Amino acid sequence: MKYTRLTKEQFEELHQEFINFLATQSVTADEWANLKANKPELAEIELDVFSDLIWEGALNAAKYLEHISPNQMHLFRLNDTNMHVIGVKIKNDNDITTTEGYNWLRENLMNDDVEFLQAKKEYSADKNLDKFKLIEQGAVITKGDLFQFFDKLIN
Repeated sequence: MKYTRLTKEQFEELHQEFINFLATQSVTADEWANLKANKPELAEIELDVFSDLIWEGALNAAKYLEHISPNQMHLFRLNDTNMHVIGVKIKNDNDITTTEGYNWLRENLMNDDVEFLQAKKEYSADKNLDKFKLIEQGAVITKGDLFQFFDKLIN
């Protein structure tokens, strides 16, 4: 398995897609029930393959990632050959994961306690795995509103 298995909730949300996936494997509902009951290790493999397919699709479609911690924000634009990263660092005790802290940041963007950094990071041989590792560390896929806002602000 390349990524991680989808959660039970994610499988429930993707129930129809999973049925379609099994159909492409020529697995009927009865065969699936039999597989789960009599060959659980093969059923596990099917779940893993489906999970990887879903992750591949989501990672291919992702254009932006955000990772926000109490005193830092890392915003990624996922280009074809690299990631453009904007970092925002808060050098005081404001926690930007709270409403108060985030409002402080919005009102004090030019304060000396706010530091902006930018970089481009080349992908490794497997760019989707690079993206996935960021998600495992807490990043989330977004539409890029924060990235675009800070990109305009600092460029």
